[in-house]
Amino acid sequence: MMNSKMILTNILKGSEYSLILFKQDNINSLEKRIITKTNKKGGENAYVTCIVRNKEVKLTPEEVVRQLYAQELIEKYGYPKERIAFEYPIYFGREAKRADIVIRDKDDFNVAYIIVEVKKPKAKDGREQLKSYTHSTGASMAVWTNGTAITYHQRKNPNYFEDIPDIPKDNQTLEDILQRPFTMGDLIKSDKLTQTGKSLKDLVTEMEDEVLANAGVDVFEEVFKLIFAKLFDEQAGATDKKYNLEFRNSGQSDIQLKEKIEKLFKKACGKWEGVFPVDAKINLTPPHLSICVSSLEGVKLFNSNLDVVDEAFEYLMSKSSKGEKGQYFTPRYVIDMCVKMLNPQPDEPIIDTAAGSSGFPVHTIFYVWKNMQLKKNEKVSHLFTAVKKGHEETEYVVNNVFAIDFDEKAVRVARTLNLIAGDGQTNVMHLNTLDYSRWATVTKEDTWNDTYNNGFKKLKKLSTDSNFSGFDFTILMANPPFAGDVKEGQILSRYELGMKNGKTQKSVGRDILFIERNINFLKPGGRMAIVLPQGRFNNSSDKYIREFIAERCRILGVVGLHGNTFKPHTGTKTSVLLVQKWDDKLCPKTDNYPIFFATQQKEGKNNSGDKLYWLKDKSGTTTDPKLALCDMYDHPVIYHDLHNTVNYRWNDAKNCNELEQITPDGIAEAFVEFAKKEQLSFFVDAPLTK
Repeated sequence: MMNSKMILTNILKGSEYSLILFKQDNINSLEKRIITKTNKKGGENAYVTCIVRNKEVKLTPEEVVRQLYAQELIEKYGYPKERIAFEYPIYFGREAKRADIVIRDKDDFNVAYIIVEVKKPKAKDGREQLKSYTHSTGASMAVWTNGTAITYHQRKNPNYFEDIPDIPKDNQTLEDILQRPFTMGDLIKSDKLTQTGKSLKDLVTEMEDEVLANAGVDVFEEVFKLIFAKLFDEQAGATDKKYNLEFRNSGQSDIQLKEKIEKLFKKACGKWEGVFPVDAKINLTPPHLSICVSSLEGVKLFNSNLDVVDEAFEYLMSKSSKGEKGQYFTPRYVIDMCVKMLNPQPDEPIIDTAAGSSGFPVHTIFYVWKNMQLKKNEKVSHLFTAVKKGHEETEYVVNNVFAIDFDEKAVRVARTLNLIAGDGQTNVMHLNTLDYSRWATVTKEDTWNDTYNNGFKKLKKLSTDSNFSGFDFTILMANPPFAGDVKEGQILSRYELGMKNGKTQKSVGRDILFIERNINFLKPGGRMAIVLPQGRFNNSSDKYIREFIAERCRILGVVGLHGNTFKPHTGTKTSVLLVQKWDDKLCPKTDNYPIFFATQQKEGKNNSGDKLYWLKDKSGTTTDPKLALCDMYDHPVIYHDLHNTVNYRWNDAKNCNELEQITPDGIAEAFVEFAKKEQLSFFVDAPLTK
C-alpha cells in the first residue's frame, strides 16, 4: 500500500492541478485523512471524508483542490461549514449545472454569495463559465483556482467583472477589504483609456448597449450627471493630492453606492450652478448605476484639451438638434490652430457665438493661462481644468470670456466645461445669436434670469447699442451651423445679407447671416476666425458675400480643412476664414495686401471619422491609441499639420520651462511668421509662443 503522500502525488500526476497555493500543514492534514479502497479491477482508489458534506468522497485532482480550498475558507476566512455548499445546482432554464463550491449569503442560505470554481479547463474558459454562474445566481463574487493560480472577481451587474485582491472573511464585507486609498495620482497612473486604448465614447456606447438603452431614462441626461459628478470628484482630487476619489464602486451595495454618487452629484450642483435644476436627481436604478460607475470609475476625464469629454458628449448629442442644424463639435486641434493664429491676450474680450461645447473659449483660456505662467516663469500645467486658479487667471475668465448657443443641451455642456475652467464662474448663455431682436424679451424671463443673469449683465456692458445689434469684442471664434436656411422675415430684415434689391429675401443660409452678425460683434481692429463651407470661398453665386466681408475687414488668411474633419457626421468640405476688422490705428484700410493661404494635408481622421494618431516612431499613422506617439502626460498625439505639439518640461536646476517639440511646425506657426512679417497689430509686440 502506498503512503498518503505518494497517493496525492499519483492523483495529481498528469493533471492541470497542483497544490502550490496551499499551506503544507493543510496538505498534511488532508493526507492523514486519506483512506484507500480496492476497486473491482483490483486497484486502489483514494477516499476522504468531505470536510463539508461529512461523507466519504473519491479523491480526484479536482476534489483534492476543492477539499483544500474549503479548508481555507473555514480556517483562514472563518466561514462556518453550514454556509458552504458543494456541487451547488445552478439553473439555466431547465438545464442544471453544478458549481464546485458556493458560499451562501449570511442572511439567506438560498442566495449564492461567492462562487468558487476549481474546474480543469484552461483559465479563460473556466472563468467564462464562472461568470455565467454568477449571472444566473446573482452572486457578488467569484473565485477561480486550479491550485497553482487563483483569481478573485467582483460581479458588477450584469456583465462587468472587476478583479479584486481577495474575498472578504466571514466577519467582513467586500467594502472592508477594498477600502484603500485611491487618489488623483493613482487615477492618472492607471487611467483606463490609456491602458485599454478605448475612448470615453466607447465606454458610453458599451453602457448604452448593456444597460442604458433599456433603463427607461434619458441617456444624455443620466450620463451627463455621472460625468458632472466625476469631474467634480477629479477636481477635488487634483486640488488635494491626499483626497480619496469617491466616484468608485468600492464594495458597497448597489443602494449604498447610489446614495454616495447622488451625494457627490449634489455637491457638484452646489458648486457649479445653472447646469442642472436644483431638484435634479440621478434616475438610474441602483443596479444600473452600479454598472455605469464601474465602467467610468477608472477613466481620467481631466486632460489638457478636454478631448476625452468632448468625444463622449458629441456622441450623446449626435442624434439631437446639433447635427440636424448642421453644427458639429469642432476638433480640438482645429480650435488650437485658430487660437494660436489669433493670439488672444489677457485684456481682450472673446466670444463664441455658436459655442457648442465651448471649445474655442475654453482653449482660449488655456492659451492665455499658459502664457501667463510662462511670463511669470511658473511651471506650465497640463491640468488647467483641475488646478486651483490664481486671481489673475480667474479674473480673465470672469470678465473676458463669453459664449452663446441656441441649443440648450449644448449650453449646459459648455457651461460645465467653462465652470470648471473658471473655478465656478461662467458667461455661457442660452441665446439665439441671429434672433437678437427677441433678446430683450427672453432675458426678462425668471427661469432664464436665474441661470444666466450674471453673465448677461457683463455681456450688456460690451454692447454698443440698446438692441444688441453690435458689440465691442476683440476676438470672435466660431463654427456656426452651416446647414439649413433662415426663412423668418423678422430675422432676415435685420441683416444686409438678408436683403436683396431693398427687399427681404425668402430664405438665406444660416451661416451667411452668422458672417454678418459675427462681424458686428467685433470692435474696430477686432479679429475673427470662423469655420465656413468651402463653397463660400469659390462659388460665383457667393461673390457678394466675399465682397461684403472685404468691405468691412482685412482678410488675413484662409485655411482649407481636410474633408474628414467633421466625419462621421458630415463630409462637407470646410475652411477657416481669418479676418481683422478695419481700424484707422490697428488695421488701416487698404486695397492691396497679401493673404495667407494654406491647406491641411495631414487629415486628423480617417474616412470613417476615427481619429488618426502619429505612430510612436512618426513613421505613419494608427487608430490605436496604445501604438500612438504620446506627449509627456500620455495623451495620444493626433496626426495633423495644423500646429505643432510641444511639451513644457520644468527644469528644477535651471528654474525654468524647457520646450520639447514633438511634431513639426504646422500651418499656425507659418501664419505667425507671416503675421510678424506683415506687422499685424496682434503680433507686433506680442510674444511668439510655441
